[in-house]
Amino acid sequence: MAELLSDDEVDERLPEGWVRDDDEISRSYEFDDYLAGVSFAMHVGEVAEEEFHHPEIVIGYKTVEVRLTSHEEGGITDKDIRLANLFDDER
Repeated sequence: MAELLSDDEVDERLPEGWVRDDDEISRSYEFDDYLAGVSFAMHVGEVAEEEFHHPEIVIGYKTVEVRLTSHEEGGITDKDIRLANLFDDER
């Protein structure tokens, strides 16, 4: 099991564009059209499956919101920060 990060660790390591929302981190990505967002969400899902750490993904008309938390640990861990960076690499 991964250890929870302290508030200071989350603040220091949170990738640009991501925000903390209680025990989750989230980011909204913008796209030119709906299908570009759907394609990105599919890539996020593939990365998440490879890492066996699954985010909440909300697909809007020209946005995709991704939310991460480590449910088993009850908050934000290294896994969440790692996936946030991997998702940014997909963009």
